Amino acid sequence: MNINGATALVTGANRGIGRHLAAQLAERGAKVYATARRTESIDLDGVEVLALDITDPDSVAAVTQEARDVDLLVNNAGIGGGTLLGDLDRVRATMDVNFWGTLSMIRSFAPVLADNGGGAILNIASSASWFVFPGASAYAVSKAAVWSMGNALRQELAGQGTRLTSVHLGAADTDMTKGLDVPKMTAADVARAALDGVEAEVFEVVVDEFTEMVKASLSKDPREFASQFQQFLVS
Repeated sequence: MNINGATALVTGANRGIGRHLAAQLAERGAKVYATARRTESIDLDGVEVLALDITDPDSVAAVTQEARDVDLLVNNAGIGGGTLLGDLDRVRATMDVNFWGTLSMIRSFAPVLADNGGGAILNIASSASWFVFPGASAYAVSKAAVWSMGNALRQELAGQGTRLTSVHLGAADTDMTKGLDVPKMTAADVARAALDGVEAEVFEVVVDEFTEMVKASLSKDPREFASQFQQFLVS
């Protein structure tokens, strides 16, 4: 997909990876709808700002009606979560945003993308689609669901010519990872790799070496990765 001349909508564009995605899309020549729950939190030039709560069906419907020219949907909005055996309301909130909210956006914008020639969808997933970081099991389950959802929707949307790219990364230097003492890549580098993947029309973008290692472990005995990961945590 050629981003120059495209019309993109980015969820969670007020900070972190989403902010860099919106900024870089504009730099590459796209018209950009930058969305967040609070519009005053978006401080980007050269974008059209829209209020959006992806967990609110009325909000999703209103934005879909407003942005009928979109041919690139960027599902970036997401939240962290606790453990599956912890606060159940927090687990539900994580799934509501990361899975159900993302699916709601895709279901609402699929006809728009079809009307505009098919276009593309970019889902920001995670290396946590394939493993569980201690204390973040709800987040991992939600991102595993996003990955599986992308695989399923890639088939369901193929008939209308819509492509879907899933982005997987380890830790990026964002508000979500504050206080996490692990190597982090910049949000700008993640955004750049993600948009390069959209232009190359790849199914998956695996951003960093750690995530490559995690994905490669899926075809092996899971005990091997568990041992490797314990060593990573200690080091």
